[in-house]
Amino acid sequence: MIEFTLWDILRNLLLAARWTILLSLVSFIGGGIVGPLVMFMRISANRAVSTLARGYIELFQGTPLLMQLFLAFFGLALLGYTIPAWAAAGVALVLWTASFLAEIWRGCVEAIAKGQWEASASLGMGRIEQLRHVILPQATRIAIPPTVGFSVQVVKGTALTSIIGFVELTKAGTAVTNATFQPFLVYGLVALIYFALCWPLSKSSQILERKFNVAHNHH
Repeated sequence: MIEFTLWDILRNLLLAARWTILLSLVSFIGGGIVGPLVMFMRISANRAVSTLARGYIELFQGTPLLMQLFLAFFGLALLGYTIPAWAAAGVALVLWTASFLAEIWRGCVEAIAKGQWEASASLGMGRIEQLRHVILPQATRIAIPPTVGFSVQVVKGTALTSIIGFVELTKAGTAVTNATFQPFLVYGLVALIYFALCWPLSKSSQILERKFNVAHNHH
């Protein structure tokens, strides 16, 4: 039987963690591009556009991410496309992330006092100008802490992609466990690596929230 040292196990897990980090970045950046489009549709004065965006958000928030991964992976296969696991994982996670970011940011836009809209309208600004010059700069400040906080959910969400065969940290943990027969040690290390990735994000989210509250109270 092959003997595995602690370093052998850890090194394999850290190599797989690179894919977890990369997938998290792709999901978060992609979601950060799609999310504002959905958010603008959601706050649109056009009823049909707003309803469409709300349907999108409710669909992705109201169904398990696991199901979305299966549908992205096997749904395209049904259409005759062979899609690699990483591509299916990326598409599903970007769409899932966008639905949550759109809703977080919509809440931040709607948190801006109605008086701000009225004051900017009295200056003769159109809706786009109001958003650009008055509302969004203020909403962005409020949005930073919950956005950073949500990035933790994105990192944890990548763990589910192992189910469609994407080799990230969780999948590598299973493979290493099968080779070493040391599940407690391997999954303990997997948990520690996830903690090392997520803890700084949730901590910085709390710090930003405190900073924002202090700045807000001074105004």
